[in-house]
Amino acid sequence: MSVLFDTRPAAYAVILRDDAILLAYWKQDGKEGWTLPGGGLDLAEHPVDGCVREIFEETGYHAEIGPMLGIDVGHWPAGSRLDGIERDFQALRLVYEARITGGELSHEVDGTTTHAAWIPLDEVGSLNRVSLVDAGLRLFRERPVNGKLE
Repeated sequence: MSVLFDTRPAAYAVILRDDAILLAYWKQDGKEGWTLPGGGLDLAEHPVDGCVREIFEETGYHAEIGPMLGIDVGHWPAGSRLDGIERDFQALRLVYEARITGGELSHEVDGTTTHAAWIPLDEVGSLNRVSLVDAGLRLFRERPVNGKLE
C-alpha cells in the first residue's frame, strides 16, 4: 500500500563568521523559532539559486554557496500540518555551506521570518530553535560522506 504525501524541496545554508552563526527567526501559524536561512524552492529552481535567493530575502546578505553538507528529511503526519491538509508532508532540506559576499543585515518583509541575527555558537543550545539548526550544525561538523546523519 502506498501512502499519498506531499513533498517540499528546500535549500538552507550554514553560514559561520567569528564564532557566530547566521540564523533567521521563523514565525508561522502559531509556531516559531530560530532556523537556518533558506527555504522552499520555486518550480524548476535549482537548489543553489534558491538558497542564494532565500538568504537574501531573509537576511539582506548576498552569499556564495559552497559544498553541500547533506540532506535533512522532515516528516509531519497528516493532521499535524500547519496548512491543515490531511496528507503526510515530507520536507527534503538540502543543506549547504555558504559565505557572505556583500549586502547588509536586514529583515524580511511579509515573509515567514521576522528578522535575522548573528548568534554566538555557544548560545545556540539555549535558543528556541527548529531541529534543522542542530542538523545543519552536525552536518557542518561531521561532514558525512553520503550526506546523511546517522
